[in-house]
Amino acid sequence: MRLCVSASAGAESTAVDIEGTGLIRIFIGFDPREAVAYSVLAHSIQARASVPVAIAPLALSQLSQVLTRERHSLQSTDFSFSRFLTPYLSGYTGWSLFIDCDMLMRDDVAKLWELRDERYAVQVVKHDHKPRETTKFLGEAQTTYVKKNWSSVMLFNNAKCRTLTLDYVNTASGLELHQFKWLESETMIGDLPHRWNHLVGYDSPGEDISLAHYTIGGPYFPEYANCLLADEWRAERDAMLYAMSQR
Repeated sequence: MRLCVSASAGAESTAVDIEGTGLIRIFIGFDPREAVAYSVLAHSIQARASVPVAIAPLALSQLSQVLTRERHSLQSTDFSFSRFLTPYLSGYTGWSLFIDCDMLMRDDVAKLWELRDERYAVQVVKHDHKPRETTKFLGEAQTTYVKKNWSSVMLFNNAKCRTLTLDYVNTASGLELHQFKWLESETMIGDLPHRWNHLVGYDSPGEDISLAHYTIGGPYFPEYANCLLADEWRAERDAMLYAMSQR
């Protein structure tokens, strides 16, 4: 299987055949309600990347032929389950990175990519996240479960994730997917440094934040306009809009 995605290294986007290339392959969760978040995250990745990257949104409108499961009542975003299609969309070859859209890249994504370890099927930041609130952005229910937020940043070793077939992703329960029950053993889950999935509003503020995750709600929602790192997100948005105005 070959996948063509949009990669932009400056002015214009072009179709890039990523099979057999050295591009960093990145899939970002997409929800129309957070479209600006997707765009700003993609810009923040491109602006700091030291090597070529290929970025694709996981938009349900483009996945209707492969993701056929009904929307779950506890599904807070469009990409709650589509993220697990990453190995399939990558042809179960090479490595791919999945990231939730409500994030801001503050570092070179190549540094994250260098952490790939062939011993593992997937690598994540292993949070011990127990939300205090019962609702989050747009009034969506906040849920608590073991391994919460582990799946918000996943570095997939695609060949070792063949269990994530279309049938499995479409029929498995949310907990089976998000708690990595599709792996033979938890020893197949590798660690990533915490800085690559910093939970804004939960984790202690600090300088060592490579990827900020606005998991409760991002500054693009009025009720979270003054959250931590909100000014930095707006600065990134403004830089993106300026760059677009110069085309």
